[in-house]
Amino acid sequence: GSPVLNGTAPGGFGEGLDSLHPGDAFDPLGLADDPDTFAELKVKEIKNGRLAMFSMLGYYVQAIVTGEGPVENWASHIADPFGVKGFGALL
Repeated sequence: GSPVLNGTAPGGFGEGLDSLHPGDAFDPLGLADDPDTFAELKVKEIKNGRLAMFSMLGYYVQAIVTGEGPVENWASHIADPFGVKGFGALL
């Protein structure tokens, strides 16, 4: 098959490695050495990802309500901070 599709490079480099997860785990700071700390860090990473997804919902709602993107809304607020406020489009 194609070297790109089977996870190997020309010359046999990478043979025998898993094509989905080649190489070893990347942990240069050794954060996964302690299993309890590693489990806590995994939970924190999942919570951080969920918070990031929820914050993107705010971008979408803002664009739907105002008809502009976040940069345009920020620029208009900076140009007139007392006239263009957070909930000005709703009132």
